Amino acid sequence: MNDRTSPQDLRERRLVEEVVASFGATADPRVRTVLTALVEHLHAFLREVRLTQGEWQQAIDFLTAAGHITDDKRQEFILLSDVLGASMQTIIINDDPTGAATEATVVGPFFLDDAPLVPLGGDISFGASGEPCWVEGTVTDTSGRPLAGARLEVWEADDDGRYDVQYPDGRVAARGRLFTDADGGYRFWAVTPTPYPIPDDGPVGALLAATGRSPMRAPHLHFMASHEGMRTLATHIFVAGDDLGSDSVFGIRESLVVDFPRHAGDEPTPDGRQVTGSWTRARFDITLSPAS
Repeated sequence: MNDRTSPQDLRERRLVEEVVASFGATADPRVRTVLTALVEHLHAFLREVRLTQGEWQQAIDFLTAAGHITDDKRQEFILLSDVLGASMQTIIINDDPTGAATEATVVGPFFLDDAPLVPLGGDISFGASGEPCWVEGTVTDTSGRPLAGARLEVWEADDDGRYDVQYPDGRVAARGRLFTDADGGYRFWAVTPTPYPIPDDGPVGALLAATGRSPMRAPHLHFMASHEGMRTLATHIFVAGDDLGSDSVFGIRESLVVDFPRHAGDEPTPDGRQVTGSWTRARFDITLSPAS
């Protein structure tokens, strides 16, 4: 423990005070609060671990590399936030405190806001590899009222563990946008989620390797649900019975683990579609909380 009366400790604390004081004229009180806390915690960390200048340079190089590898299809800083648990902690802090709404989880780095419109009962796979999966459910508010016309964005990795944006050919696959019917219902074909690694060929992958951590994510299907007057929800459903003990971004929430029963190809599908080989189905009912 540092001697709080030593000249060195006094110099270090004086610097913290000077930096905090520099925000004194900040007009926005929230900005001042956030920056003050950031500086105090950051300097406390630096002082606690006694960061060397060489380690500081390594950190700068790491962040620079993360910036260089980030583009319109890959967000390395979101990956960094995810693997450090910062994304999930922010979500938990801001989630519906009543517990009445569906729990949120990480958005991930592969959401696109221009997914193709798919009719109810349509197929979001668009040729993506994988076992067919029928997904259905309803969207309601916290009082149980069906939300007609709720917007759903759904996306997932294919059977090879890759999202469409990770392919160089510009394909759009395993993602779609649809709207609920008059009863708040939705339904679509997708592919059965399988485990896959987050992109680990960049600085975040090097961080995981250095700490002996796996880049694997538990199998899941992404949802983003929205409706006028409701809070937008970003969440997943996870496959029950799969390896849920390993999720590199800490995104698993028990309420989001869903059964995906498997059916033989000769069993009738919900919409009469003919399937070669096996198929699965899942039900996921979504509850949105008021925007206020």
